[in-house]
Amino acid sequence: MEPKNRLTYILLGVFFGGFGIHNFYSGHNGSGIAKLLLTLPGALLIIPPIISGIWALIEVCTVTADANGVKFKFE
Repeated sequence: MEPKNRLTYILLGVFFGGFGIHNFYSGHNGSGIAKLLLTLPGALLIIPPIISGIWALIEVCTVTADANGVKFKFE
């Protein structure tokens, strides 16, 4: 399997992380769905989207491989 690009993962996480788009890109679909379910219905409230955004930033800093265990390429 071809490794995914780390920069793409980071940019998706920073700009669309609250929606879990970076999780879908890396194959972590369960986390992506959890973020969508936390953010979209909670959009009228302030706390759930903030929690989802912080969660995304933590993942961008700590996740180094996709769901199959293939390390991201650094280009």
